[in-house]
Amino acid sequence: MCKSFLVLCLDPVVGAIAAGNAVVIKPSEMAPASSSLVARLIAEYMDSSFIRVVEGAAAEMSALLEQKWDKIFYTGNGRVGRIILAAAAKHLTPVVLELGGKSPVIVDSGINLQVASRRIIAGKWGLNNGQTCVSPDYVITTKDYALKLVESLKKEIERFYGKSPLESKDISRIVNSNHFVRLANLLDEDKVSDKIVYGGERDKTKLRFAPTILLDVPLDSLIMNEEIFGPLLPIITVNRIEESFRVINSRAKPLAAYLFTNNKKLKKQFVKSVSAGGLALNDTALHLTVNSLPFGGVGESGMGSYHGKNSFDAFSHRKAVLYRHFLLDIPLRYPPYTRVKQRILKAGMSFGLWDKIRALLVA
Repeated sequence: MCKSFLVLCLDPVVGAIAAGNAVVIKPSEMAPASSSLVARLIAEYMDSSFIRVVEGAAAEMSALLEQKWDKIFYTGNGRVGRIILAAAAKHLTPVVLELGGKSPVIVDSGINLQVASRRIIAGKWGLNNGQTCVSPDYVITTKDYALKLVESLKKEIERFYGKSPLESKDISRIVNSNHFVRLANLLDEDKVSDKIVYGGERDKTKLRFAPTILLDVPLDSLIMNEEIFGPLLPIITVNRIEESFRVINSRAKPLAAYLFTNNKKLKKQFVKSVSAGGLALNDTALHLTVNSLPFGGVGESGMGSYHGKNSFDAFSHRKAVLYRHFLLDIPLRYPPYTRVKQRILKAGMSFGLWDKIRALLVA
């Protein structure tokens, strides 16, 4: 948990400091050990005159939100995002919200299924056991291809994590007991409990939850109507792969969307028709690591973006400055606006003369 926590905490801070800002960091109370580590290291190695860490929970967050800031940056869920946006509105404070969502994976037939399965597993269970904002949340494939995909995923999961994944050192724990119970409730819902085709094992005392695959989950189930943020992977089936775009676009816009295919036409249709914070074709989550790409959400999955130069831009204001001299003070600019002046102005616009004069005025 510490690694992803540190990235989310410190990546925006780099851009904010580079842009010349002072920064206050409020780490999540959901990971108290990591929060404490950030507070200790920042205090030890950074200048406290421009960067501070405030630890705590709701009370501390509320106190911070009462202040007037130049910008607020938040990573988390939509419920808290709405609270932050409402508080920011009182001071007209601009915000960047990175909120996550249900990131879909479309799997077409006629692909290298082993490689696709490995890359889905890497993005889902390999990154903090599904507890990341760009984790594949559900899969869409055709009815004819679904069982092949399930078998391939099973095989590769066992190759990576063994026959008893709860004992694997490469599977992350669930962050706390509250989230463990939430995940268990998603899995134990009557509409869903009989859809498990792989996994489902759990150990509450150790906060261990095995990779779990579900097939033909109802769209009105709880697991399909909130961000999973854990090791559960529902698979939805359609008759034709092109129908997957309709399924995605009928729901809230996700932070990420993924497509596995060799079909060039399908790739173009995916990029053109799916609205998401970011897209990746034939892989998952890797777009997050490309600093030249902006990273952020759209609609329910957030607003604004960062990473690399985009982080600098997110915490900067492009201030327009015009320098002029006292020469060439053209009378046409000033009233009275006689007919002669109007004719000259119109003629100048017709021939693009004013663009040339404007360049001279600000030289």
